[in-house]
Amino acid sequence: MFCIETLTAPEAREVLPDLVALLQDTVNTGSSIGFIPPLQSETAEQYWLHTIEKVANGESVLLVSKDSKTVTGSVQLGLSTKQNGLHRAEVQKLLVHTRFRGRGIGRALLFEVEKVASEIGRTLLVLDTEQGSIAESLYETHGYQRVGVIPRYALAANGSLISTVVFYRVLSQ
Repeated sequence: MFCIETLTAPEAREVLPDLVALLQDTVNTGSSIGFIPPLQSETAEQYWLHTIEKVANGESVLLVSKDSKTVTGSVQLGLSTKQNGLHRAEVQKLLVHTRFRGRGIGRALLFEVEKVASEIGRTLLVLDTEQGSIAESLYETHGYQRVGVIPRYALAANGSLISTVVFYRVLSQ
């Protein structure tokens, strides 16, 4: 069983080793989320420290799923700070550790991040994901609308360029 929590910056620092391990597992098993494997601990830690800083500054919301012992997944909500964009946010880095996949954690994290977005007045969510990934089908089945595909968007571990799919979802008020 797992629970989902929204973390403050100090709470996120407490689970930093789990977050580092989660990011390394996700990248090193082939997910295209901005890093090339093998992901070094120092690089993963720097990423999370920067993310925690954004949480502390109110620029991002960090949600994690936990079992009784460890962080099993996470997702972020990047908050637009533009005066004309205070109604929108970006769903970022939906991660589930490989040991915990297939248990509905990704879907639960997505549902919860949408709930949080709605509670803070964000009515438009955007995101992008690797074309052909499991995440692509998750977003489609969860009601996200495909905007289009950007070819040759990101570098894969094997040196090839992969495409990304852009999605949006309008939340009810």
